[in-house]
Amino acid sequence: MIEAREATHSILYRDEYSYCAHPHAVSASDGTWLVVFNKAPRHPYILHPPEEPLFRNVIIRSNDRGLTWSTPDVVPNYGISGTECAGLTVLKNGDVLLNQWQFDWYPLGYARTHPNQSTLTYPNVFMKRWLRSPEHDVADFANGQVEELAPWVRGGGQTFVHCSSDNGVSFTYSTTVDTFPFSGGYGMRGCAELGDGTLILPLSDVPNYRKVFSVTSTDGGHNWTTPLTIAAIPGLEFEEPAIVCLTSGKLLMVIRENVKRKLYQIESLDNGTSWSLPKVLPIEGYPAHLLALKDGRLLLTYGWRIADYGIHGIWSFDEGNTWDVNNIIQVRGELPNRNLGYPSSIADENGNIFTVYYAEDETGCTCIMGSFWKT
Repeated sequence: MIEAREATHSILYRDEYSYCAHPHAVSASDGTWLVVFNKAPRHPYILHPPEEPLFRNVIIRSNDRGLTWSTPDVVPNYGISGTECAGLTVLKNGDVLLNQWQFDWYPLGYARTHPNQSTLTYPNVFMKRWLRSPEHDVADFANGQVEELAPWVRGGGQTFVHCSSDNGVSFTYSTTVDTFPFSGGYGMRGCAELGDGTLILPLSDVPNYRKVFSVTSTDGGHNWTTPLTIAAIPGLEFEEPAIVCLTSGKLLMVIRENVKRKLYQIESLDNGTSWSLPKVLPIEGYPAHLLALKDGRLLLTYGWRIADYGIHGIWSFDEGNTWDVNNIIQVRGELPNRNLGYPSSIADENGNIFTVYYAEDETGCTCIMGSFWKT
């Protein structure tokens, strides 16, 4: 383990009355840095998007390379709430895409009168996953009534792609992505853009979170193809893919797997038409973000939810064929607990890195944080 060189840390956004988490950062074509993240009212216990209907995706902006940040703007508008983590993509033409999954949610009383009960998931079902998760401290709530913790019912949902032509200030065009035959399409990162402008967007089958598939667009995100399965193995649960298009044209993807709680990697040498079988990486921690630097290096950042809690990074110098496991980078250490992670990174014009993530501060407030460090 090596420490990131000359690392400095900051809080990008903090609200003691809100739970803020799961950021994704990109640099827009005009140099503005954008961070999209989840924001919902704060509870005495931690709920994430599959359990909470009041999550919205919000964006903050920095015009001075991360020194100051704007107040959050809800995206694309206040009519969309109950969302999962969102991803951003900056296209070569300057447009910014926001991919987003929105759950349908209902009050308990209304849900019990719903004519199609087969589409509904009650808290006694979706909160089981919450109670079993090693990532939550649930001991104080395990014997309580789940309907008191989550007095709502989850339905189906839909996948959106929204487009901004003003560097993420406003998203004025939206399209719905048909994810059939999958249960839905959730992606916490953005697309890969090929040399000819084709977009490949990897998604997982929300709310099952077991298979990863891709959809493709050749018109800037206005229309999308039928889904293509790219990672599915019985007994394993794949979700939260991160994709990058490398200089050679190879597509590389790293995926979170929730049974073994490992990262897996796949690749495509034919522009996403076919993919290799998933192979487990020699890396502890998840989920991942991939950043390809201009000099050919590839950076993978991920959350470390084991004491000493923190944010880690690792280099590949051969397009992901091998990873430098002997020199894992501690971007940030000594965070207070495992309520952290989802890092993503931006490189500035000098090749230095700004890594954005979420974690609790010394008061227990979950914040959006960032670390500058030198490579």
